[in-house]
Amino acid sequence: MTNGTLITVAPTGAESAKADVPALPVTLDELVATAKECEAVGASVIHVHIRDDEAKPSLDPVRLRETVAALRSSTDLIVQLSSGGSVHDPESARLAVLDAGPDMASCTMGTVNFGDDVFMNRWEFIVDLHTRMQERGVVPEYEIFDLGHLWALQRLLDKYGLPAGGHVHVDFVMGVPGGMPGTAAALVACQQALRELPEGTTFSATGIGRFTLPVLLTSLGSGGHLRVGMEDTVTYAKGQPVESNAQLVARASAFARLAQRPPLTPGEARNLLGIPPR
Repeated sequence: MTNGTLITVAPTGAESAKADVPALPVTLDELVATAKECEAVGASVIHVHIRDDEAKPSLDPVRLRETVAALRSSTDLIVQLSSGGSVHDPESARLAVLDAGPDMASCTMGTVNFGDDVFMNRWEFIVDLHTRMQERGVVPEYEIFDLGHLWALQRLLDKYGLPAGGHVHVDFVMGVPGGMPGTAAALVACQQALRELPEGTTFSATGIGRFTLPVLLTSLGSGGHLRVGMEDTVTYAKGQPVESNAQLVARASAFARLAQRPPLTPGEARNLLGIPPR
């Protein structure tokens, strides 16, 4: 069990509309302000989706580079870009995310039904993404939506080697309609499967919507780390909309301290994940 808690904030995502969620950070200025606020209350990693001028999901390469540069100049946070984009983005655009030079990028380990859509992740695409990150020194966070994705990760590592930095870190995304449920039993099953991965593998857990708190508490109690943010939930409590991403990070930090596993600083998080200092 790690003495501290890695807290990742996922502030925007590709699903919610700004018109429906006014507090959602969609401009670069809003994202930078959010990043500063979240770092101040305990976040060490920011998982980034960007939007265009109409607040629609985008993988525009110029915007991505500008976003990485702005976050680095304004915070010490580890910048993790989403290679998932939205479920409609082509593979070529998702691979090109790496051209922005992030510290980390997500790597989803299999196809999954995503509500009424399909989040497609072909094996060949996963291998291409993994090996490109190795070549460029970008550290992956392997996103796991279902138990079989851990078997795919074991196969990937056995055949193509450890990721950049040498440390394996996964994020269990729980409660997506079509993926694994956001229950303690599902998280325990995932943890048991982690035994087949390299020694020292760490995990975070993300609870979608009403699963946010059950997953957060279960992960903390079992030695895991946390991802919170308005990508994953726009409700703080039943009938109470989220006011800001910092509100969610502050709650996660408070629980981490109660568990005697206080939030890691960005520097400590870099040491854990195998990311070199800037």
